[in-house]
Amino acid sequence: MMMKVAVGLLVPFLGTLLGSAMVFLLRDDLSPRLQKLLLGFASGVMIAASVWSLLIPSIDMAEEQGLSAAWMPAAAGFLAGMAFLLLLDSIIPHLHVNSSEPEGVRTKLKKTTMLVFAVTLHNIPEGMAVGVVLAGMMEGVSNLSPAGAMALSVGIAIQNFPEGAIISLPLKSAGQSRAKAFLNGALSGVVEPVAGIVTILLITHALPVLPYLLAFAAGAMIYVVVEELIPEAQSGRHSNIATIGVALGFVLMMILDVALG
Repeated sequence: MMMKVAVGLLVPFLGTLLGSAMVFLLRDDLSPRLQKLLLGFASGVMIAASVWSLLIPSIDMAEEQGLSAAWMPAAAGFLAGMAFLLLLDSIIPHLHVNSSEPEGVRTKLKKTTMLVFAVTLHNIPEGMAVGVVLAGMMEGVSNLSPAGAMALSVGIAIQNFPEGAIISLPLKSAGQSRAKAFLNGALSGVVEPVAGIVTILLITHALPVLPYLLAFAAGAMIYVVVEELIPEAQSGRHSNIATIGVALGFVLMMILDVALG
């Protein structure tokens, strides 16, 4: 069981690691069209994962616990997750790719550092999502199977691959060496297994709140999609490419979750 948990935690990070390694293989930045496709794809994966891997299991668990309003944990947890990411977004200094205006508290940090913070910020809910599903699996929750947990980990790893490239290549263009750009891109993904471990430790001491935490992770992920990924993907020309990416990512994650979960 512990081996499955370790693999589940590390697979998403591996996606970021491999994506960041593209800095050694690609000479130039990704084309704007490809960036839009990949950002849309990541959005689709995260939306589908939020619904099939987190919100639906949250409602099912609440029903199994005998709650008369089975929707309540999902609704409360979802809103709390959105509020949590809104708070982090407001206080952590960060800079989105293709943006010149930093967000969060004012700081004198370098542009490259704030680019890494931006990716790190939205990797937190992804790590929480994996952690909460793995914790439910460890506790024997009926609708959180090892196959479903692995489907979520693989889905997030797939969308982490382009994200790793999208952060490491601009870092190289900003003046960092390929090795340093790769390292910073990889470090942005370290927060995922850390957030997953913290989430697992919390849930093992408070299993009844698992439906709330499932929805909390979903809310945090949807915040990232709505606040960052979709606006970046839809800016400028060729926004229809991003829409195609959303469809592909959504369908792929849905298939993974339904087929394996």
